[in-house]
Amino acid sequence: MIVSGPFILIAVWWVAYAFELVDKNLLPSPFATLADTGANIWSGNLMEDFWSTFVRVFYAFAFAAVAGVPVGIVLGVNDKVYRSVEFIVDFFRSTPATAMFPLFLLLFGLGDFSKIAVAAFAGWLVVVFNVAYGVMNARQTRLLAARSMGASRARIFFDVVFFETLPQTFVGLRTGISIALVVIIVAEMFIGATDGLGHRIIDAQISYNLTDMYGSILVTGAMGYGLNVLFLVAEKYLVHWSGK
Repeated sequence: MIVSGPFILIAVWWVAYAFELVDKNLLPSPFATLADTGANIWSGNLMEDFWSTFVRVFYAFAFAAVAGVPVGIVLGVNDKVYRSVEFIVDFFRSTPATAMFPLFLLLFGLGDFSKIAVAAFAGWLVVVFNVAYGVMNARQTRLLAARSMGASRARIFFDVVFFETLPQTFVGLRTGISIALVVIIVAEMFIGATDGLGHRIIDAQISYNLTDMYGSILVTGAMGYGLNVLFLVAEKYLVHWSGK
């Protein structure tokens, strides 16, 4: 089924192109697009933009994960602390990250740091929320069983709460890296980037290079899909007890 997905996409695309369901001036042939994309990958210039975007996403996600998981655990363990900051977390989590671009531009300028910072901030909020939710919703039966056997609070946390939280933590990490990718792509489009897939897409659109534009979009989607699959595989092997 996974293999058939790309073929279905190409088939639908070809039907729309061949029967002119979409203006041919706006939708190139899928085969011409794939050929152009393959040539750009082979020449290396597309992979340079791919790598630039990937590095920015990696840095943004690394900050979101390293700073988000401990904060989420602290908030989840102490219900009073979480309730005191719940409005702030939910408010900024509900605020579109793109609305924060002007603020981060003023604070950090037009360089890479502002792009990475706004993506990290958006991802961090998602990670914090999911980790805190996972801690607060750890199965009470297992907590009670551990307490009844005389386990210390530290032992309960590391042997019960930590592992109970991992499934929800992976949900937060997977969602966080997806949001980081989205924000980085949009930032590359509109915040003074000179490389990256977002810059390549908007540059191809402006110059009316449609095969390059569609191809870059496909490569961006492939990156997002690949990262999602990577986390799903890691979750499957590292949190194999999830749902049991």
